[in-house]
Amino acid sequence: MILDSDSIKPIYVQIAEWLETEILHDHIKVDEKMYSQYQLADMFTINPATAAKGITMLINEEILYKKRGLGTFVSSYAKGIILSKRKNETLNKLVEELVSEARHLEVSEKELIQLIIEANSNVKGDK
Repeated sequence: MILDSDSIKPIYVQIAEWLETEILHDHIKVDEKMYSQYQLADMFTINPATAAKGITMLINEEILYKKRGLGTFVSSYAKGIILSKRKNETLNKLVEELVSEARHLEVSEKELIQLIIEANSNVKGDK
């Protein structure tokens, strides 16, 4: 992963998201030791404090947990928390955009709901 220093997303958030992706892809498993802030700093050529901020963000979300004197580890709830968070962020954004566009096009709430129901049926039919 290459961090995007031009992104509006802070580096520590990019680090946290990269770690989440590593967990989702089973590159780092439940109860496995997480990279230290110094390892991340070396990997991405960033300040250790920035890496620590990304790790702390994940600890606060209970994706990671600390074992005193041993390091930081992946929680047993990590995947579920990450999936839920990403679904909520993605779907909420898409729904807001959809509702906004429907208003611009003067599509009624009833019509919009019907469109969603039809789209859902079409997607189910593809599986």
